[in-house]
Amino acid sequence: MKAFAEAITIGRLIRPQGRKGELLIEPLSDRPERFYSLRKVFVETAGGGAREFAVTDCWPHKGRFVIKFAGVDSIDAAEKLRGFLLGIAEAELAPLPPGCFYHHQLRGLRAQDGSGRSLGSVRNVLETGGVPVLEIAGDDRRELLLPLAEPFIAAVDLEAGTLTVVVPEAEREAAR
Repeated sequence: MKAFAEAITIGRLIRPQGRKGELLIEPLSDRPERFYSLRKVFVETAGGGAREFAVTDCWPHKGRFVIKFAGVDSIDAAEKLRGFLLGIAEAELAPLPPGCFYHHQLRGLRAQDGSGRSLGSVRNVLETGGVPVLEIAGDDRRELLLPLAEPFIAAVDLEAGTLTVVVPEAEREAAR
């Protein structure tokens, strides 16, 4: 992995924790149990690159996690990693049930309505505290926000790179 953009972000390295190179992690994952089984991770580097580290230990600490990398054995070495993102390879992700998708899989999909008319592409998946919301950047520079919920999502085809959505009537009228 040459670029960190290829990694799936699961946390941010907050600061050194301890005297032997341990680092405190702010988890950015809805699956905190994944931290217990980490064996290999990628840390972003300045300029968007990625550096691979072997994980020798990881344990919970006050709602966060502490991680120990092979070869990072001092506070000074850990300090150099402060603030960088922590990621894993996509192959490390747990499989999801049919009809469920990771957010990164939806970003970039071409959104279309039921008749095949292009609406733009999925820019982001916003966490709202309730149902996630798809942020679709329109081809006409308009923005469409749709709940990531069954009544609004007709089909997801990752292979074709498309997302077929049901646009509410009010949104359709505004687009005319």
